[in-house]
Amino acid sequence: MHQVSIPQHIIDRVVDRRGTDHIHADLNPETTALIVVDLQNAFMVEEYAAAYVPEAVNIVPNVNRLAEAVRETGGKVFWIRNTITDETRETWSHWFAMSGDKERAAKRQANMVLGAKGHELHTDLVVKPEDETVLKQRFSAFIQGSSNLHELLKAQGFDTVLITGTVTNVCCESSARDAMMLNYKTIMISDGNAALTDAEHNASLVSIYATFGDVMDTDMAISYLQKNATRKAAE
Repeated sequence: MHQVSIPQHIIDRVVDRRGTDHIHADLNPETTALIVVDLQNAFMVEEYAAAYVPEAVNIVPNVNRLAEAVRETGGKVFWIRNTITDETRETWSHWFAMSGDKERAAKRQANMVLGAKGHELHTDLVVKPEDETVLKQRFSAFIQGSSNLHELLKAQGFDTVLITGTVTNVCCESSARDAMMLNYKTIMISDGNAALTDAEHNASLVSIYATFGDVMDTDMAISYLQKNATRKAAE
């Protein structure tokens, strides 16, 4: 598991600016969606991976616990799956041109095609029938042309997103930034995201916490979901 470290001067700055260290502690569980980004075999199982992130397997228990808490308190889970198509190769051609070694790039693309073993969610994830799966075609799940996640969330009344998945500093951070700019309360789960190194992981958490939203660990997020659900039921 990553060693999470947010510098005290960043925390002090957030508290000074916002008046609290966790601005989204008042989240409404019924309008909260768990966004699980790219926890697929192509990132988590070395046999199928051209972009292997070993740490991603270690966050699966936390993601499963958080998913169950979200469901139990009235929210919903969205499983995001990175997807490469012929259309993607054309409309995002500069990214593919930057992929370097052609053999490795071809393997990566083959593993991310719908129907490929690498495209499937990791087998240890607990997916329930009431959850939704969203295919995305860019790093961010929210940017125009990537997926219909924003439309799904808005149609169902969700205004808060918990971001989990891999890679912290690429698809997860991109999705978190765009979610905030689309007016979602955005929370990154510190022990529910995975990167290649602690340094990259923490750099993303600091960026999100300082400007774009909130950062909580799994236990904290679950406690707020449960406490706020109990309070709402008593009203």
